[in-house]
Amino acid sequence: MFRRTATVVFALAVLCLIPGADWLQFRGPGHNPVSQVQVPAPLDENLRWQVPLPGRGASSPIVVQGRVIVTASSGPLQDRLHVLCFDARKGKLLWHRQYWATGRTLCHPSSAVAANTPCSDGELVYALFSSNDLVCLDLEGNLRWLRGLTYDHPTAANDIGLAASPVIVGPVVVVQVECQGESFVAGLDRHTGQTRWMVPRPRRANWASPVAWRDPRTGDPLVVVQCSQSLAAIDPDGGHVVWSEPLGCRTIPSCTPLKQGLLVPSGSGLMYLTHPGTPRQKRLWRSNRLAPSDPSPVVVDDQVLVIKRTVLAAGDLATGKVLWQFRLRGQRFWATPVVGGGRLFAVSEDGLGQVIQLPQGKARPRVLDRYDFQQRVLASPALTPQGLFVRSMKALWKFSVQAAESPTD
Repeated sequence: MFRRTATVVFALAVLCLIPGADWLQFRGPGHNPVSQVQVPAPLDENLRWQVPLPGRGASSPIVVQGRVIVTASSGPLQDRLHVLCFDARKGKLLWHRQYWATGRTLCHPSSAVAANTPCSDGELVYALFSSNDLVCLDLEGNLRWLRGLTYDHPTAANDIGLAASPVIVGPVVVVQVECQGESFVAGLDRHTGQTRWMVPRPRRANWASPVAWRDPRTGDPLVVVQCSQSLAAIDPDGGHVVWSEPLGCRTIPSCTPLKQGLLVPSGSGLMYLTHPGTPRQKRLWRSNRLAPSDPSPVVVDDQVLVIKRTVLAAGDLATGKVLWQFRLRGQRFWATPVVGGGRLFAVSEDGLGQVIQLPQGKARPRVLDRYDFQQRVLASPALTPQGLFVRSMKALWKFSVQAAESPTD
């Protein structure tokens, strides 16, 4: 019994050391959805479980220590908020917590109040909803704190709904609430929920999410936020704006942080900005042909991948030169694709999942598999050694990957 327990503990410890073992936030580790495991194909042969959800949702699943956590919203007014936790291996529901929304729940019929992807530090889970309700739970589902931010910011809402996902940076969980009403970025204490700082923002609709990034000069953590008027970095400790650049950024696809810079969806193009906010700042390139529509850009080795309407395009990261383009099936794409083991998985709004073999050298991309979820999908998938997890408006799926399955029980 002792030897078996020790083996399990060792296996879990090794799993935690694997890059991408957990998927703790929107777009996964580093806000760049690239995993060390391979996207499975064919998908139907690797389907392990499917579970229904009690409400709608455009939020992505996150994976924390063998648990898959997802949010949903239900009711005629979309004012019932759900946080659900499933066993990643078997799909068993471990716990389900429900709350009443305290803020505005009006949203576009194609979306949901559960539009913001939760995040985790590995011990606590932070679930934000379009109603500006932020719930903090531990991994057993116990409530640590809850903030109804609309009480402090009563006009922070719009007629479509909010969708920016929270991010953990240093001592705070950062929320970006930008709309035609009161707009702000705030850092809330991770353990108490108290507001440690707040930065006013332009009163314009914005659905892009904040990202965590390290200053290439000092290595200090920063929070990078974008809107239609600027790109800015904020000190997570005190809320000081470290730098702000007057760049007209996109308001749906979020920027992708790199070691020396940022890939910024800007205007009708994509920009690679190096050393922002310093005398060494330089726009390495800007390409209209690599402009993403709604999904965020993904970086794989020395290439950047974007989905523009229904076209998957690859560009050289150093120059912005378009390397190839490939037309996907589907009406429209909202979900940011995931990449693993030389394969890309993308899913369209009408629920058509596609596994694409990414080319090497002068080869062309090719379709390895397609899978029809037969439901609307707006959420970005999660890819970890425990599986590929896809969330539709009404259900959650798991597809196995080779590194996810244990040879015995």
